[in-house]
Amino acid sequence: MNNDFPAINGLVENIGRVIIGKDDIIRLVVAALFSRGHVLLEDKPGVGKTVLARALAKSVDCSFKRIQCTPDLLPVDITGYVDFRVQTFKEGPVFANIVLADELNRATPRTQSALLEAMGERQVTVDGKTHDLPDPFFVIATQNPVEHRGVNDLPEAQLDRFQMLLSLGYATAQEEKRLTLARQQKDPLEILAKVMTAAQLRNALDAVPEVRINDQLVDYAVSLVRATRESNLLEVGASTRCILQLVRLAQGYALTQKRAYVIPDDIKFLAHLVLPHRVTPASASGDNLSATQWKQECVRRILADVKVPDN
Repeated sequence: MNNDFPAINGLVENIGRVIIGKDDIIRLVVAALFSRGHVLLEDKPGVGKTVLARALAKSVDCSFKRIQCTPDLLPVDITGYVDFRVQTFKEGPVFANIVLADELNRATPRTQSALLEAMGERQVTVDGKTHDLPDPFFVIATQNPVEHRGVNDLPEAQLDRFQMLLSLGYATAQEEKRLTLARQQKDPLEILAKVMTAAQLRNALDAVPEVRINDQLVDYAVSLVRATRESNLLEVGASTRCILQLVRLAQGYALTQKRAYVIPDDIKFLAHLVLPHRVTPASASGDNLSATQWKQECVRRILADVKVPDN
């Protein structure tokens, strides 16, 4: 097993020069990249969602495209189209290693669905012909909270294709001061260097399936997901795809922690990030919680009753 831990740490530290005080979030996004997942960042405007995605793209030696989602965006603006004048397929911005779908929930449901095949099967079909996407292929999407005006809820099928839903939250006062001072002369994002080569990224991708995870931990992941289907708190529980993504993410996360094996705390911690956006509560919150917070609370209560393996 080829573990390039210095390169992985260098990637996290490089992104941390721009996203100050959020190393835990950065490691999770990097783990998702390594485990071939996709990430949805949900938070208020101006907290650094887009900057995080751009910092990741600038730090890795691979192609990057950004899709600014608006109500007038069409599916072909994402996938590409056939130019019948020359009988040639014109690739859309989805043909890149790292794709940023900015403010995804401002696009119409029809346009959002253009990403379903891409995220699930790493290909797109246009006019009956299938086109493979680059490898690796990683979507990092941002969205404003569903309570904001001018947004459309993402369909369940699309949410299920995101490995995690993360929120950055506001920085502390000291972090905001450091952020402000760092931008007095020049934006750190503009001078950010690539610190991970294509070969090092490939090594990390190949290393993830080799990270050891024993049968007890796989059983634990299965139990956590199945518990969401059996709870009275939820109308709809998580899918089988969720189990697969939870296990693979735990392997990728172990790498970012300089380990070649998964521990129970990895599964327990990551389940709180992998499950909530995939479930539907049986009732609305009575505690003045947002829709996202209520899902998280339901999952927290359910997971608390599942026994953690000893090792």
